[in-house]
Amino acid sequence: MRGLIFVALLTVAACGPSETPPPPTSEPVPTTQAAAPPAPSNDEEQAKIAALASPYNEANYEAGRRVFAQCRSCHVIDAGAPHRVGPNLHGVFGREIGTAQGFTYSQAVQDASFVWDADHLDHWLQNPQTFLPGNRMAFAGVRDETQRRDLIAYLMVEASE
Repeated sequence: MRGLIFVALLTVAACGPSETPPPPTSEPVPTTQAAAPPAPSNDEEQAKIAALASPYNEANYEAGRRVFAQCRSCHVIDAGAPHRVGPNLHGVFGREIGTAQGFTYSQAVQDASFVWDADHLDHWLQNPQTFLPGNRMAFAGVRDETQRRDLIAYLMVEASE
């Protein structure tokens, strides 16, 4: 008799998995996090450039971004970001030269007196050493006028407050 019960149990066990669901686990259920808002597209940024005063309204945002890549090793443009070798350029337009909080400027910059605007920045970027002799910026400049225009327009959009 015991043999028959054993065979019967073995037969039932061989029929496959039971139909009861597995017990719940204590693992947390994954939740979806809200996605960060999408970054503005180049078309949106180009539209901001189109609203600038001439000749900057004719600039190319993407070209300006590429020219700024030369500046990124020394400068940042994000609000509140720390200075690098050069000062943070966020809010540079309308700022008195040599007044970015927390940055130590050369004597030449400390002695200069003007407010940064597109015209001053254009001349500075053309050749920093001839524009303001004695400054510490070790950058030869952006000789191409179109590249400077694109870079300045990019900064007007990206480094504004």
